[in-house]
Amino acid sequence: MASSAPTQKWSGVGVGSEDRQKPGSGVAGQEGAALATPRLPRKHHSRGSHVTGAGRGHAAAAAALPAAAPGPGRVYGRRWLVLLLFSLLGFAQGLVWNTWGPIQNSARQAYGFSSWDIALLVLWGPIGFLPCFAFMWLLDKRGLRVTVLLTSFLMVLGTGLRCIPVSDLMLKRRLIHGGQLLNGLAGPTVMNAAPFLSTTWFSADERATATAIASMLSYLGGACAFLVGPLVVPAPNGTSPLLASETSRTHIKDLIEAVLYAEFGVVCLLFSATLVYFPPRPPLPPSVAAASQRLSYRRSFCRLLSNMRFLMIALAYAIPLGVFAGWSGVLDLILTPVHVSQCLPELSWFNWCLPGSCLLSLLLILCFRESYDRLYLDVVVSV
Repeated sequence: MASSAPTQKWSGVGVGSEDRQKPGSGVAGQEGAALATPRLPRKHHSRGSHVTGAGRGHAAAAAALPAAAPGPGRVYGRRWLVLLLFSLLGFAQGLVWNTWGPIQNSARQAYGFSSWDIALLVLWGPIGFLPCFAFMWLLDKRGLRVTVLLTSFLMVLGTGLRCIPVSDLMLKRRLIHGGQLLNGLAGPTVMNAAPFLSTTWFSADERATATAIASMLSYLGGACAFLVGPLVVPAPNGTSPLLASETSRTHIKDLIEAVLYAEFGVVCLLFSATLVYFPPRPPLPPSVAAASQRLSYRRSFCRLLSNMRFLMIALAYAIPLGVFAGWSGVLDLILTPVHVSQCLPELSWFNWCLPGSCLLSLLLILCFRESYDRLYLDVVVSV
């Protein structure tokens, strides 16, 4: 009768068919192994009977045996394509977020931005992170595909708003601010969903590497904005828009719009690829952890808040991230009073500091993969 039972389809909750067939996989497997242990028949013997002693010896030996270790699940080659799409989406989100800081002098001349406007354009990223719990709830309830599609669609809308051709500079500035806010709303998914993706698609020995790659590409995109902007958009000759010629202003505005159109095209391409192929989960779970039953959102949230170790790890991650996000986007604005602004079109070392450190960390991740030595190397690179 047990063999004719239908195979349970994996939906992210419960145990997958591959894990259920293994007697030592999870709690159900341990219970099955315990039930499958043969029991010795009860016989009435006199005191000191050697049969009773042997039965007790077998029972003690069976109880002392450790439970069978859970067997490995099945992994699919398509997991790398899913990781690539998600990582490129994070890269594009970081690049769009940090568009204006590295070219703030040119943006002032082309669109009449003030210092407050430049700071607010960068601030829309952290502001868009405020509804992060809503996105995490959507990820938990609707799965990876729906959340990533919504995120990429917000990025398409945001980058598209910035490209609407209008002659009114006030309206153009408002459209740019709205586009930056929509792109900021994509931040919670591309920066927080990496562990969920790695648990869903990758085995235990690949999970840390997948999480690190998916998380690193968002920072790499923000860092590469220091290269893309100054490479394409030249710095104005004068620091005041009143001293700049109309020809120079028009030329700089055209180059900025070329950057905006290019970013819009990249985001549309990634959205199309995600729409065509981004499955919510593999047919079979890669590990027991991926197939295990999940707690409710409210209950898991309360348990995490009461876990002191988790809170320490969360603070260790959040504090450096907040410093980086608050400082890197307005770095060019901060250095303007000391005459280091939109700074080095000759690609000197200063432009390569942030992208170079991100690429070095990514190289260490790929070289050392799941080794614990990588943790110490990452700490050294970060310091």
